[in-house]
Amino acid sequence: MQLQIIPLVIVAAYLIGMLLVGFIVGKLNIKDSKDYMLAGRRMGLFMVAFSLSANNIGGGSTTGLAEKAFGSWGMSAMWYVLAASVAMIPLAYFAPKIRKTMAVTIPEVVGRRFGKVSSTFTAILSILSLFCLTSSQIAASGSVVATLTGVPTNVALVIAGLVVILYTTFGGMIADQVSDLVQFVIILFGLAIATPFVIQGCGGWETISAALPPVQLDFTKIGWVTIIGYIFNYFCTFLAGPEMVSRFETAKDEKTARNAAFLSAVLMAAMSLFPTLLGLTALAVKDTIPNLAESGSNAMLAVTSAHAPAAVVGLISAAIICATMSSADSNLLCMSTMVMNDLYLGLGGKKDLSEKQIVFYTRLCNVLAAAVAIAISMAGISIVTMNTFAFGIRCAGPFAAYGLGLVVPKATRHSGIISLFAGTIGFCFWQWLSGGDFYLGILPVVFGCAVSVVVFFLVNLVEWKMGVEAAPSAYEEAKQ
Repeated sequence: MQLQIIPLVIVAAYLIGMLLVGFIVGKLNIKDSKDYMLAGRRMGLFMVAFSLSANNIGGGSTTGLAEKAFGSWGMSAMWYVLAASVAMIPLAYFAPKIRKTMAVTIPEVVGRRFGKVSSTFTAILSILSLFCLTSSQIAASGSVVATLTGVPTNVALVIAGLVVILYTTFGGMIADQVSDLVQFVIILFGLAIATPFVIQGCGGWETISAALPPVQLDFTKIGWVTIIGYIFNYFCTFLAGPEMVSRFETAKDEKTARNAAFLSAVLMAAMSLFPTLLGLTALAVKDTIPNLAESGSNAMLAVTSAHAPAAVVGLISAAIICATMSSADSNLLCMSTMVMNDLYLGLGGKKDLSEKQIVFYTRLCNVLAAAVAIAISMAGISIVTMNTFAFGIRCAGPFAAYGLGLVVPKATRHSGIISLFAGTIGFCFWQWLSGGDFYLGILPVVFGCAVSVVVFFLVNLVEWKMGVEAAPSAYEEAKQ
């Protein structure tokens, strides 16, 4: 695509705005490590809900969703995001319990209940995962910058990565949540405004639907087994997802955390429609779109560029970058927080650090981790491959130890430790067996989580009969 001035100006204004948010918040609102890592635990309903939603709506839920609609999924591609919306509803049960722990990270809670080994293992899995996720989101952002400017892809990756580094490092969790709110508004309203322009530019919905095979308009084309599988997949990855849990921990109280989960479900449901319609529109008029990839990987931006005004192209471009950066900044901050809280301090690092020193070292971790993530993004590894591995490796093992550890007060120490390793092994086995996709209607992460749950209860049943005492409470330190 040739250099387009108006879209480029809109995207540049957005990137500069994110840098200003990070700088201003860092100067005015960051007083201690609790401010930096958890936004002072004072975030209200809308801040938490929009931040939860922005974290879930990444590149895969925008450009990836349009690609699925363009391909074999058709209208049923909506379920790729709608399933996440449904999964947020049962998560509302856990949200107040997550907030009640008053913890900073998932490994911290796992460690309280099941010991140092379980905490360290969970932290390593999460950090490895977050490296992959940060890299994939920087890669997605960089591809948009490269498309708009014509600069080499590696240069665009560095530009996108530097923006993420700077505003996340300056402003921490507060800047992260403020930018998430702005980003999700841009994503939702940008797509809501742009989609009618594109559809009208292609002759209207009647013309588009007439050009599509009827099966492409079937809302359940992918089948209920796949749909239910995705709902379970999202629930597993949300409950044991560091960036999700950290959002609940920033809520001002337990009620806010619960209500934010419900509101986020509504926001994500609204988001599922627009990329799907853009993907279907691209499929209907694909012969009129220059530079459209055969796979439809750039369907959203290509159909908009071909059939909408330049300002609308700018909105779509900004929305795509917002979607990817809203996930990248959260992954980056969670990663540096775990390195500092669970590895350095948790494994016996210097305990008498001042609040300023903790913030400084966490910021330094941000910079170093992002530099590595940028390097990984240049390796050309498939974004889907990185994301599939990352979500599974961080969730499958810790799912039972963390999620059930919150709601099973009599759980024994061994049940958490053994389920951690069993779930991780189960995920790796199913990932190898299935190639990372559905096998017998089950995704690898869901299989791994199921293994961890079964092992968790089996070990507990054996040890309860033996009279083994319960592990310490997940909420003990919160009471102190």
